[in-house]
Amino acid sequence: MIPFNKPFFTGQETEYIKQAVSSGKISGNGTFTNKCQNFFEKKYGFKKCLLTNSCTDALEMSAILCDIQPGDEVIVPSYTFVSTANAFVLRGAKIVFADSRLDHPGIDESKIERLITSRTKMIVPVHYAGVACNMDVIMEIAKRHHLFVVEDAAQAIDSYYKGRPLGGIGHIGCFSFHETKNIQCGEGGMIVINDERFCKRAEIIWEKGTNRAEFFRGEVNKYGWVDIGSSFLPSEITAAFLFAQIEHLDEIQTRRKQIWNTYYDELKTLEKLNFLKLPYTPEYASNNGHLF
Repeated sequence: MIPFNKPFFTGQETEYIKQAVSSGKISGNGTFTNKCQNFFEKKYGFKKCLLTNSCTDALEMSAILCDIQPGDEVIVPSYTFVSTANAFVLRGAKIVFADSRLDHPGIDESKIERLITSRTKMIVPVHYAGVACNMDVIMEIAKRHHLFVVEDAAQAIDSYYKGRPLGGIGHIGCFSFHETKNIQCGEGGMIVINDERFCKRAEIIWEKGTNRAEFFRGEVNKYGWVDIGSSFLPSEITAAFLFAQIEHLDEIQTRRKQIWNTYYDELKTLEKLNFLKLPYTPEYASNNGHLF
């Protein structure tokens, strides 16, 4: 049996987990959580990052932040993982599926506008295999129709659109750190807030609908229930594992791209014989070596 994937380990994961345990604080939003969030904000210029238990959690947070209501329509690609749709169905949305491009499994940007109705509230492009959708086209459509754009960047860490990091272009970006992803912590994710109006509320929703994070920063003398939310934040053990991975992000990416390029080069002969079609990366997109 050939496994679908083999998780990569740096060797530091257990050491950082030991540090988290010995600190006496292993619930969420501690030292390692902040180290991870600060890393992504600094490296990619994201406005605000919050670790989550999964990309599914991040998508569910985005549905709350964008106030998805029963009957609202959300446009998603017909070729994606179930979480892309589930997160919005849970809020009562109607999912409207857009077909894939002819040259790539990603959403066909030319088919989006015809699907928009008076009930449409959001477009959720999925950067399938870490390859960018044409975000200029999508953002222009969204701006013209006053729609939110939530990037499902589950597979797209360290991947770019015209030099801009994926997950940092739409109003919100959602990443996965599941064990099948480039950097991983078994189960994990992250929501990226690019729109200032969502920053404060995102933190509240992330902390079960409370202003607990403000309390920990000393901004209020007690915290309470102020909004809806859930326990979206992971433990410090998960964050410690993830931090060991992101410290080696460049090394991991280099190796993955080498492997990806080996497949591509060695399979060219079979493509010429029409046995298969090799993956296509548009000129505006980078390749993060996630999936061949």
